Amino acid sequence: MLKIWKSNCVTLIEQSLESMEKGSWLNLVSPTAEEITIVSALSNVPVDVLKTALDEEERSHVEIEDNYILVVTNIPMMRGKDSYDTLPLGIIITPDYFITVCLEQNEILKAFSNDNARTFSTFKKTRFLFQILYKSATLFLRYLQQINRRTDDIEKQLRQSMKNEEFFQLLELQKGLTFFTASLRSNGIVMEKMLRLRTNSQLQHLIKMYEEDEDLLEDVIIENKQAIEMVEMYSNILSSMMDAFASIISNNLNIVMKFLASMTILLSIPTMLASFWGMNVGVPFMGSEFGFWFVISISIIITSIAAYGLWKKQLF
Repeated sequence: MLKIWKSNCVTLIEQSLESMEKGSWLNLVSPTAEEITIVSALSNVPVDVLKTALDEEERSHVEIEDNYILVVTNIPMMRGKDSYDTLPLGIIITPDYFITVCLEQNEILKAFSNDNARTFSTFKKTRFLFQILYKSATLFLRYLQQINRRTDDIEKQLRQSMKNEEFFQLLELQKGLTFFTASLRSNGIVMEKMLRLRTNSQLQHLIKMYEEDEDLLEDVIIENKQAIEMVEMYSNILSSMMDAFASIISNNLNIVMKFLASMTILLSIPTMLASFWGMNVGVPFMGSEFGFWFVISISIIITSIAAYGLWKKQLF
């Protein structure tokens, strides 16, 4: 899907290919080969460059050429209640256009709509780029807070149920944190490189960085570093929690097995005595009318002694 927008500091105006003006934002979401070819012809950006962000495994990086700058950043995605992932977002700045390429619709680009059109400008390409990066960093932080709250909920459930389902949920969250860690680190490298471009006079026709833009980029770097610290902390907490609850479950299992073993020993005593007196041979109390009660009494006494011994050794 290809959408073309141009802002006028008040609202976003959707444009067609025929009426497209300089300073427009070309947003490609899961584009077709034809749409990529059209955008390539209009912007003089190679097709292979436009397809870079369509690889799900693409890592964050920056490519600088004479007629364009390609910034690939990884953005957070929420796949389900406990499932988090990252997705590459390609941002291409040319002298005339601002191009974004992504495999899926995402919350980052949805945030730049008519509702807040006064806060950004498609023709201020450098600031628009940093605003997208800032939105991505804040979304990482928001998802990390959600993961932390979800971890607390699962911990409460684990204290009560100790089921495997909760462990699978924690494992899914830990996998999401692993994806976040790798993406945030590579995004940080990209941002540091973007900050160094402010001294490159040869790129002024592509990216102009004013003082406000530098401040915004520094804010993005700070938010990204904060997200890295949070994801590392939550990952350590989650890993420690899983280890602790695994030990608790193992200990509870040992207690249950110890109890069952003790019960087996106690039940075997009357069973053994009943087997002896059930033989077709002469046995004590055979001719007594109280023989049955004698045997029961003996079983109770021996079983009680065995139970007391197990209790003293804390095996029962």
